[in-house]
Amino acid sequence: MLTITDQDFLRLVDYVQKNFGIDLSKKKQLITSRLSNSIVTAGFADFSAYINHIIQTSDKNSIEMMLNKLTTNYTYFLREANHFDFLKNTILPRLIKQKKNKVLSIWSAGCSSGEEPYTISMILKDYLGAQAAAWDTRVLATDISQKVLAQAQNAIYEAESLSKIPDRWKTEYFKKLPDGRYAVAPHIKSNVIFRTFNLMNPIQFKIKFDVIFCRNVMIYFDQPTKDALVNRFYHATNAGGYLLIGHSESLNKERLAYKYIMPATYQKI
Repeated sequence: MLTITDQDFLRLVDYVQKNFGIDLSKKKQLITSRLSNSIVTAGFADFSAYINHIIQTSDKNSIEMMLNKLTTNYTYFLREANHFDFLKNTILPRLIKQKKNKVLSIWSAGCSSGEEPYTISMILKDYLGAQAAAWDTRVLATDISQKVLAQAQNAIYEAESLSKIPDRWKTEYFKKLPDGRYAVAPHIKSNVIFRTFNLMNPIQFKIKFDVIFCRNVMIYFDQPTKDALVNRFYHATNAGGYLLIGHSESLNKERLAYKYIMPATYQKI
């Protein structure tokens, strides 16, 4: 395994922090253990040469490989189910009454391999039933990693990933493949719009959002980065809209413009 000097470690920490918001300041061992083999395989003699390449060229493939190695994309359908119950039982009834234009705007920010936005889409279809065709329920799903977005758009999952969902969903919203995996049904798949997006960038989408899911993403950010991102989310949220974060995450209440509703759930009043 390669070793990394303190100087190179600090250079990499600073670059990743400034460009992607990820705090690696306490992850020196993680960096060496997860990147060493890939660096050698890519033909670099040491960490110094590799970091020079990253910083000087901003090579997208190298950066994506690095970020994928240093972060975890573990997820599954109906993860942290309390949020989906709240969406179904509280948020959607209110929005359906209020939205005269029949447009629901929901953003899955940091969508990883797609389980979250597809879950949202299934809940929308389930809740609206026969009315679904009259509504624009398309879910925006973004991630910085083109690799996980490709997996999401492929929309094929291991049976284990579906273990928490109702059996009825497996027949209505999936097709079981001969190898035992499951493919998301076309009418669910087409309801999700995938885009590459770096959460450190200004949020300049054409619309504001009724609900923003950003769950288990900010665990990688330091407090100032989280504060700044949540502020950008606030300005991208419709009045009365919601921000849902991971249950292991916390926000700075002193700097928070959203109103706390319940654990990991906030509303723009």
